[in-house]
Amino acid sequence: MGRVVALDALIHARQVWHGHAAPLPDSKQPTGWPGLDAMLPAGGWPEHALTEILLPVDGVGELQLVLPTLARLTQAALSVVAIAPPYLPYVPGWEARGVVMSQVDIVQAGERDVLWAAEQCLRSGSCAAVLAWPAQADDRALRRLQVAADAGKALAFVFRDRRHAVQASPAALRLELESEPSLQVRVRKCRGGNPPAGTVPLVAGWS
Repeated sequence: MGRVVALDALIHARQVWHGHAAPLPDSKQPTGWPGLDAMLPAGGWPEHALTEILLPVDGVGELQLVLPTLARLTQAALSVVAIAPPYLPYVPGWEARGVVMSQVDIVQAGERDVLWAAEQCLRSGSCAAVLAWPAQADDRALRRLQVAADAGKALAFVFRDRRHAVQASPAALRLELESEPSLQVRVRKCRGGNPPAGTVPLVAGWS
């Protein structure tokens, strides 16, 4: 039987290559929530990637999380698409938050078409961000959205029930909204580092 050698001894003797993960470049897509940006390895949304947002229930205030981003993008005359939202957006409310509604398209899609529509919009290269509310999405479907977001250089946001938190996800960023004692967001997975501890409140102002 071979002799057991401590790994740290091999590394110290330079007999084993010790790799280091390359740091992520800073994101050019701030979330608009300074506390959340400070928790994320790149300092903002992962670019050209999928962000999965887990909810305790639809309508808990999840759009608070992305409205700063939608405002910034639409004010820059970039297009945003929302696919199968459970409630029609309240236009005066979105406009009050700075969203230019002429740059927002709302797509009503059947349950079987939500993921297909999201993938097509992401791949088109004409959308800065795509938001989707699929009733069902397995690992393969989410991976297709991740690839499509990269191909189309877009931000992808998928809103799902938090019961899916037990499932593995290919999303670059995975967030969970909590409504008690007040609306806050927790990082469950983030590309480029371990999920940070703590939560970020979403009831204060955003930048």
